[in-house]
Amino acid sequence: METKLTQQLGIEVPLICGPMYPCSNPELVAAASEAGGIGIVQPISLSYVHGHDFREGLRYIRRLTDKPIGFNAIVEQSSKIYLDRMRRWVDIALEEGVRFFVTALGNPRWVVEKVHAVGGVVYHDVTERKWADRALRENVDGLICVNSAAGGHAGSRSAAALYEELEDLDVPLVCAGGIGDEDAFAESLGLGYAGVQMGTRFIATRECRAHDDYKQAILKARAKDIVLTDRISGVPVAVIRTPYIDAIGTKAGPVARRLLRHPRAKHWMRAIYSLRSLFQLRRASLEGRGYRDYFQAGQSVETIEDIEDVATIVRRFAERLDG
Repeated sequence: METKLTQQLGIEVPLICGPMYPCSNPELVAAASEAGGIGIVQPISLSYVHGHDFREGLRYIRRLTDKPIGFNAIVEQSSKIYLDRMRRWVDIALEEGVRFFVTALGNPRWVVEKVHAVGGVVYHDVTERKWADRALRENVDGLICVNSAAGGHAGSRSAAALYEELEDLDVPLVCAGGIGDEDAFAESLGLGYAGVQMGTRFIATRECRAHDDYKQAILKARAKDIVLTDRISGVPVAVIRTPYIDAIGTKAGPVARRLLRHPRAKHWMRAIYSLRSLFQLRRASLEGRGYRDYFQAGQSVETIEDIEDVATIVRRFAERLDG
């Protein structure tokens, strides 16, 4: 099935394996692309979780597949050190032939300028119209529409409501959130989306290096078990409700909430939260409940029943469209 997404990216199936900290290991990224969709590199995962020099990590993925891959650039102005590092990563990705970029949490202008200069494509994560309008003013080529069923930084609108809000925009829209089986995939495309982005479904795969405790938690959980916490990054993040989440709570304290609303202090507060949670999420992902039952996931857990190969999932989804 051809859509604006497959045409722009040169892929066979309108399916993105979304960038995930800490779960985007290079084997998972490559498998999604090799199967006909496209895998997105999450640079902090590649270098700091899975231990690859960034350039060599990209080359390793290239040895696993010669099909298109993407890169996730989080462009929030949290610190100059981080932003300088992200700029270097973007430059290296472009030098290594990456031509699809997904930006998030900030102004994508500088990424768009670099990527468009070499004929590449940039999509931006949005949760509502005002962020879409801002991103389009910076000339992004498409939008990742993050809905209320997503894992990670979830939105507040359903997939249908978000599409209705954005459908008049003259760019491809990708549905992100709540897609765990082929029926939800087909339904999203039926709404008018040009493709879908999945994260949670791809954690429960053989190629993903997440601990088996994490994968089993996804299989056991249902949509009602997904809760939002602002204690990971200062903005709502979807996680599986576990005894650990119950113990620490899901709301920032009163002082932190006040600082998170401050125009300048919010960036520092988010950085503090993120540094702490990056360490915790990394250990939980790789060590499982032996460390903590601290697992990010979206409401697509409702329909995920098995740990499968990435190729099996992508093939089944493609066959659903053919059928």
